[in-house]
Amino acid sequence: MKRHGWEDYLEHHQHKHKYGKSHKEDIEANEVENNEEYFKPSLYSDWYIQLNGDLRREIPADIYDVDLFDTSEETIQELKQSGKKVICYFNAGAYEDWREDADKFNPEDIGNPMDGWEGEYWLNINSENVRRIMIERLQLAKEKGCDGVDPDNVNGYTQDTGFNISYEDQLEYNKFLAEEAHKLGLSIGLKNDLEQIKDLVSYFDFAVNEECHQYGECDLLTPFIQSGKPVLNIEYEEKYVNDETEFIELCEDAHRRGFKTLVMPLDLDGSFVKSCDYGEW
Repeated sequence: MKRHGWEDYLEHHQHKHKYGKSHKEDIEANEVENNEEYFKPSLYSDWYIQLNGDLRREIPADIYDVDLFDTSEETIQELKQSGKKVICYFNAGAYEDWREDADKFNPEDIGNPMDGWEGEYWLNINSENVRRIMIERLQLAKEKGCDGVDPDNVNGYTQDTGFNISYEDQLEYNKFLAEEAHKLGLSIGLKNDLEQIKDLVSYFDFAVNEECHQYGECDLLTPFIQSGKPVLNIEYEEKYVNDETEFIELCEDAHRRGFKTLVMPLDLDGSFVKSCDYGEW
C-alpha cells in the first residue's frame, strides 16, 4: 500500500512526543495536579468534532465535541464509558428555528438572519430571556453528562445583528456564559471571538477556533497556549485535503504553535477527518 508523506511526518511527530505519556495520562495528570472541580482539557488532548450525521465512535481522540440537542444522554454516557471526555456544542449567539426550545425565545430576542446559514438569526444577548434559555441549555448539558460546552457565535458585536451590541456587552455576556458553566461544574471553550481573547482567556478553559491558519489569525490564540489551555482548531480548505504538502505544512505550523488541528468538511458530518495528531479517518 502506498504510504503518504504526511503519514511519515505524523509518525515522526508522534515519536518525538517529549512527554512520553499517553494523551489519557496527560489528561488525568492535568486533572489531579490542578485538583479541579470540573474537567479541564490539557494542552496534549486530541479531539474530534461531529455535529451532523451518524456519530462515528471509532476516532482515537480523547475529546469528542458533539451537538447538545442531537446527541442522546445514552450516547454521551457510552462515549464517557469508553474513556472519552464529551464537549457539547450549542448556539449561544443565534436563534435556530429547528431547536426543541425555539418557542421559548420572544420575537424581540430575534434579529437579522445569519448570512449563509438558513434558519439561523442573531440573538439579542442583552435579553434576560435569552440568558435564561442559555442557563437552561447549560443545565441540559449537565443533565446529559457533558463534561464541557462549546457555545457558538459569541462574537455578535462584530456582526450586523440588528441589535446595538457593544464590545463590552459581548464581553459581559461571554463572561456570564463561562461563570454559569463553571457553577454547574462544566468546562467551557471560547469559540473564535479572537479580538476578545486577551480579556477572556482567564475565564475560559480552552479555545475552539475555525480557520485561523486560512486567515492568518493564529497568533491571536497564543494567550491560551501561554496559559496552559489548549487550542482546538478546525480548517476547512480543500487544499489541505487534496495537497499533501499543504497538509504537512499546516501540521508543522500547528505543532510549532501547540495547537490541536483537524481538517474537516464544513458540515462537520463525520465523512472524513484529517488530524495533525492521529491521522486520517
